[in-house]
Amino acid sequence: MMTEKKPLIIITGPTAVGKTDLSIQIAKAVNGEIISADSMQVYRHMDIGTAKIRPEETQGVVHHLIDCLEPFEEFNIFLFKKMAFQAVEDILSRGKLPIIVGGTGFYIQSVLKDVDFSEEEKNTAYRTHLQKIADEQGAQVLHDMLLKTDPAAAEKIHANNVKRVIRALEYHEQTGGKISVHNETERQKESPFDAIYFVVNDERDALYKRIEKRIDAMMADGLVEEVKRLRELGCTKDMVSMKGLGYKEIIAYLDGELSLEEAVYIIKRDTRHFAKRQITWFKREKDVIWMNYPDFDNKKERMQEAMLKKIGEHYGKNVSTAWN
Repeated sequence: MMTEKKPLIIITGPTAVGKTDLSIQIAKAVNGEIISADSMQVYRHMDIGTAKIRPEETQGVVHHLIDCLEPFEEFNIFLFKKMAFQAVEDILSRGKLPIIVGGTGFYIQSVLKDVDFSEEEKNTAYRTHLQKIADEQGAQVLHDMLLKTDPAAAEKIHANNVKRVIRALEYHEQTGGKISVHNETERQKESPFDAIYFVVNDERDALYKRIEKRIDAMMADGLVEEVKRLRELGCTKDMVSMKGLGYKEIIAYLDGELSLEEAVYIIKRDTRHFAKRQITWFKREKDVIWMNYPDFDNKKERMQEAMLKKIGEHYGKNVSTAWN
């Protein structure tokens, strides 16, 4: 299937499912470069809690949107989209294939559909006001506000996802419209890319075991020490970067609000819930190819071969030679 649209490979799925290893092998096979669709790996000094790929693990594959900002800088959907489009153009200009990899579905959709966020970007004063409500009165109060103005959006956005709740309320304040209607309109837009969109998944029990194992490894690798170093750099719990899963719980432990055992329990529990919400998001997406480990006898190599075959069929090329 050859078109004038720009090629784009997407590899996504719930946290801890194994996207990183798969994406490295796919990128090597098709002469691709990876664009991280992760809201936390963009920050420097935040390696353990974000499960950031180590330089020695990249196997020579260039990665974009990793270690770009300091933890005290704000990263959001607008900045991601801008940086991701710049990375796509850069990669294509050098004759390589862009591969978006990560579990933040909203970020992926912003690029795939070239979603228009121009109306939402302006009202920073109201955004600050809403954040203050969340900080002082709790996330649920903010979510109740959204329930009154846009029930459809409130149903889809979890109360703990304060950033997206604020975005929805801000959109309503500025336009008088509902972000649920706006988003659905944007979802129907034709993509500027000739994309092939993979969602990697596993059975629930296997995925939850992966999550537990990953978090245990994070603790063993020094997540507590990493958070201590971030605090020494001047990072506080009010910063966007410090509200990420794993970081806010360890801060609560360091502040004496939780025991370490309680903090780890909450990280594991909330990460499982996050993975479940990710899967729900991807089930709503159109034209995705689900790659379930049990369908490949739980063998990553077999899944990888199947993905490369589908990429070759999609673009009408022999992936072992066409981009190399």
